[in-house]
This record gives sequence, C-alpha cells and structure tokens, in this order.
Amino acid sequence: MAFSRERFWELLKATPQPAPLLISQEIESHADYVVETLLFEVESGPSVRGFITRPNDATHRHPALLYMHSHGGKYDIGADELLKGHDYIGPLGPIFARAGYVTLVIEMPLFGTRANFTESALSKALLWRGKTLMGQMLSELSGALSYLAARPDVDPDRIGGFGMSMGCTHGFMLAALDDRIKAVAHLCCFADYDVLIDLGAHDRHGHYMTIPGMLAETSVGEICGAIAPRPQLICIGEADDLTPPSAVYKARVETETAYSVVGHPEALTIFIEPGVKHQETPAMREKVLGFFRENL
Repeated sequence: MAFSRERFWELLKATPQPAPLLISQEIESHADYVVETLLFEVESGPSVRGFITRPNDATHRHPALLYMHSHGGKYDIGADELLKGHDYIGPLGPIFARAGYVTLVIEMPLFGTRANFTESALSKALLWRGKTLMGQMLSELSGALSYLAARPDVDPDRIGGFGMSMGCTHGFMLAALDDRIKAVAHLCCFADYDVLIDLGAHDRHGHYMTIPGMLAETSVGEICGAIAPRPQLICIGEADDLTPPSAVYKARVETETAYSVVGHPEALTIFIEPGVKHQETPAMREKVLGFFRENL
C-alpha cells in the first residue's frame, strides 16, 4: 500500500474547493485580540459560519492556523469551539491570537447552524449519490485554507493546521493532501483503522469517517507519513478508548518509518500522556504552542 493524493481524493469522491465567497464580516475588538465573525458561501450551497481570532496588529503578515473543530456528539457547538471550547478542549482562539497567530475555523456540515440533518442521514445520502461526508468536509477545509492564505494579514508560507478528535482526523488528512500546511499538530484520534476493527473499537467513531475502500489502499500511518518531511506533532491520551495502544502502535511505526525514509525523523514528535483519556491537557497545550512557535 502507498498513499497517493490523487487516489485519496478519488476515494473521498471529492476535489479541493476554491476559496469560499465571503458574504459578511463583523469585527469585535478585545483588549489583546480581535474576533471576526464571518459568513461564507460554499459549493455545497448553504451559508457557512466561520470565526477568526487574530492579534490586534493587522499592519503586517502573521503566521496562521487553520483550526479544525471537533465532534464530541454535540452538534450544536461546531465552530463555536474556537471561542468557547468543548467538554475536552479549552477555548484556544484567544490563546492562539495572543501568541501571534491568525486562526480560522469554519463550521463543518452537521454542526452549529448547519445541524439540519442527522449524521447517519447525511452520510447515507452522500454515499448513495456517489460522494462521502469526509470528502465534503475536506473539500470545504481546502477552500478555507485558500481563503486564509489569501488574507493580507497572513503569511501564506507560515500556515499550520490544528485539530482535536474529528479535527485531528481532518488535520492529518488535509496536511497529507496539501503542502500549504507547513506544520500540523493533532490531538487524540491517531490510530490504525484495521486494528480498531479487529478490536471492535471502530464503532465509537462517527459515520463521517466512512471512506469506502480506504483500507485496501492506505492506512492512517501512511497518510500521516505522507506529511513528511513537514513537522508533525501527534498528541495522544494513553487511556483514550478511541486510540487503543495496539492501534496507535501500528500507525506510529508506519509514520515513523516514513519520516526516517526521507531523512527527517526529528520532524515528527509523538507525545503520549499516561493516564489521560480523550482530552486536551495543559501538557498537550504546552507542546502545541511550543511546536508552532518553533515551526511557524
């Protein structure tokens, strides 16, 4: 098996989207950062919310982050996660802004103001029509990346990707598909899918992860390995049921091998925190901030 971008887009039944059309923008200034509330039009039709958090200084280009929000079974949160956090992750938007990053999140299908279908219903509808929910999500994120790179306050050569849980999966898949993500940090969803199936642990994940035929052609370890030699930080809770140790081990070996083959094993950092379940921790946050500070 080997990862191919072209073939992976074929499996996703999708293609990258251009930058979405910006319909409206509201700006709210805080003492030490700015929040922009955005409304986009995307190829799939309905208007899509987005948020930017950024430094107050908009006179020069900043490093940037594409933030990919999580799932958690709470479809009402969506893009609000950047500003309000979730059960297992804090509100990182202001923290990233204070650290000097322009950070963009866009709302995925099924979440927030787009919660018009159940995940099961939308997944089935797309599959029956020859498409996939993961494909639509990654396609829209590709367009969001184009919007972010074109902003006058962003340095397009210093864009990173960040995500937790569902956002973790989006993060490593989009980074493998798009070199514009110069460094990626992802939390709590790095595990080999074949092993998850063997363990009976795969059904804890959402329908959005259904990519027909994927395991006949590639694996999570190979996808993450395709990011090499770009810097990658993988954070895992050792007691997280979504990432059992044997599934992490198989994916880790494949990813580490890929980084070694290209001669940059030092560009890959894997942090496994003992006793931690499916959550962001202070130690993970410190790793993430240090990782982006060093690589963007």
